Amino acid sequence: MMGEVTAGAAVACLGVAVGLMGGPYSGARRAQLLLAGGGAVGSGPPSWPELAGELRRLRGRWRPEWWAPVVGLALAVLGASVLPVVAGAAVVPLLRRVRRAGRARRAREGRADAVIALCGALAGEVRAGRQPGEALQRAAQDSGGLGPAQATVLAAARFGGDVPRALAAAARQPGADGLLGLAACWRVAVDQGAGLASGLDRLEGALRAERDQRADLRAQLAGPRSTAVMLAGLPILGLLLGAALGADPLHVLLHTGPGLGCLLVGGALEAVGMWWALRIVRNAEAT
Repeated sequence: MMGEVTAGAAVACLGVAVGLMGGPYSGARRAQLLLAGGGAVGSGPPSWPELAGELRRLRGRWRPEWWAPVVGLALAVLGASVLPVVAGAAVVPLLRRVRRAGRARRAREGRADAVIALCGALAGEVRAGRQPGEALQRAAQDSGGLGPAQATVLAAARFGGDVPRALAAAARQPGADGLLGLAACWRVAVDQGAGLASGLDRLEGALRAERDQRADLRAQLAGPRSTAVMLAGLPILGLLLGAALGADPLHVLLHTGPGLGCLLVGGALEAVGMWWALRIVRNAEAT
């Protein structure tokens, strides 16, 4: 069994080495360079800028969740079992979901900041004496707060369309809820002749206060979140201590009946505990 796992690890390492050296299409790339006049094939090792560029491209294609199979493969070699490889592959979709959720949250926060900047820029343009349509066009180009719906909103502002409706449609984007307030300010200013700049100032202040409140809440919840992550890592610390004492915990967990039972029950309790702790944090943020 140990020989099979070692052979599998060697094949995986060989595949990674082939990918780093250029992959299955490296010969085709060399031919393209030769025909394009990029230099003779085999003229020498790549220069440092070329190597740095390849490393940056490799890092751009690498995803954090891919470390799970790598760690599983290492544990499989150490513990002479295929269970860590299976577990590492099973964790990849969960880690990918977490990464995408984090990316969506950052995009949502960035769009909210862009809406705040749009309100401030639009108020400044209106105070400078420009008409609301022209001011919206200039402010949108500077801040980018309208996102993908910018062309629709600017077309409505330029050709006398329904700007509040276009802003309300743009507010459906995640993080762009502040555009609903902008649509209300625009409607009141156009229909009733109220001051658009003063309404935008109040809207910007309210959006900034809401953003600061969310940031303060996130800072207060950083402690419980870190505590949950630290508690989740304690079993790994226990395995390291057992290995340091010569107890061979991987063999006990992966090759004995009681060890497998403890591994399954402990893994289930670990997953439930992490889910419950993160659920409490998410509910607090939503509230």
